[in-house]
Amino acid sequence: MSVRLASVLPDTAPWRSSADFRLLWIQGLVTYFSSFMALIALPLQIKDLTNSPFAVGAMGAVELVPLVVFGLYGGALADAVDRRKVIILTEAGLGVLALVLLLNALLPSPMLWPLYLVAACVSALAGLQRPALDSLLARIVPHEQQTAAAALNSLRWQTGAIAGPALAGLVVAYAGHAPAYGLTIAGFAASVLLCRRLAPAPAAHDAEKPSLRGIAEGARYAWSRPVLLGTYAIDLAAMFFAFPNTIFPFLADELDADWALGLMYAAGSVGSLVLGLTSGWTSKVRRHGLLVVFGAAGWGLAIALAGRFDDIRLVLLCLAFAGAGDMLSGLGRSTIWNQTIPEELRGRLAGIEVLSYSVGPQLGQVRAGAMAGWTGTRPAVWSGGLACVASVGLLCLTLPRLLTYDAATDEDALRRKAARRRETSEAA
Repeated sequence: MSVRLASVLPDTAPWRSSADFRLLWIQGLVTYFSSFMALIALPLQIKDLTNSPFAVGAMGAVELVPLVVFGLYGGALADAVDRRKVIILTEAGLGVLALVLLLNALLPSPMLWPLYLVAACVSALAGLQRPALDSLLARIVPHEQQTAAAALNSLRWQTGAIAGPALAGLVVAYAGHAPAYGLTIAGFAASVLLCRRLAPAPAAHDAEKPSLRGIAEGARYAWSRPVLLGTYAIDLAAMFFAFPNTIFPFLADELDADWALGLMYAAGSVGSLVLGLTSGWTSKVRRHGLLVVFGAAGWGLAIALAGRFDDIRLVLLCLAFAGAGDMLSGLGRSTIWNQTIPEELRGRLAGIEVLSYSVGPQLGQVRAGAMAGWTGTRPAVWSGGLACVASVGLLCLTLPRLLTYDAATDEDALRRKAARRRETSEAA
């Protein structure tokens, strides 16, 4: 029984083998909890100041352009400088922005424009930081443990996504915006102290300075690799067609289940968490492209069913299954990225990855809202899910190498594995 249980529970090998991974895992958990304080307080403060849904929704438009621009630049930066320094400086910058929010909240009459300015700056710093964080994983975790590391990181994220908003909501409701921003500052201060204990992660000696030419080189590499291209395209398609979160309030109204709105937002994270807690088997998978495909198709099918059922309990169950599918696809994508991309391009490709999983949901919310206004809420949900499944199938026909990808035989994976062994031996 213990052997069977061990094969299902998360593989903790990365936690045991890498001190830097342990530090980043704990740092990420602290950051998630502290960030959710601001992520909940900021839109609520805009709502309190304006009482306008449009004003709250405008945050997404303010955040999108900085994320795209600085995400691409952050990828080039991560290949050119010490990634540890990028992480520390951006964490400190995010703490300073939280201080600006705190000072504004303490004013007798808090101002609106600083909230949008801070939202844009946070998006820019996140774009700079994420490539450095994501590209660091391939360096600090052994090649064969990348799937397990992705599962543990997803567990960390889902824990924060479920508990963070709940705790933040209580703080804002009972203590106000300022204390929430104060806790955010404390969280980022703790994060900086943890990140300072990371080992340096310098760029290669012959690394070029960040430039448009360097960014274009990374884009050309991604375009020349059908497997990588397939992971980006499937993620974008899944999020564009089947990300209906923005119309959940309208779906709850149609189902006469306003009480379940919070559960609808949390159901996907619960499904992801359950899969993460039973993800031990994924460490033995070699065909990671199949994880990407089946996970994305399962996400779309579950969203389609959620749009068809009248019973809110079945809708919540479908949303939980969708979350599990999304995580399964994410595990496959992360493993392929970290096992195949050369170290000298890892940052730039991580910048492209930031766009693939950030822009999709933004555009998906626009699609869902527009479709709901045209066809109604439930047709917008189920048709988007079916379109997701169809697009995944079409992309598999267009990029068949994603389906046949095998970590044991893929040339890029074998090349990266050999390079990782050389790096480890030289470091020893």
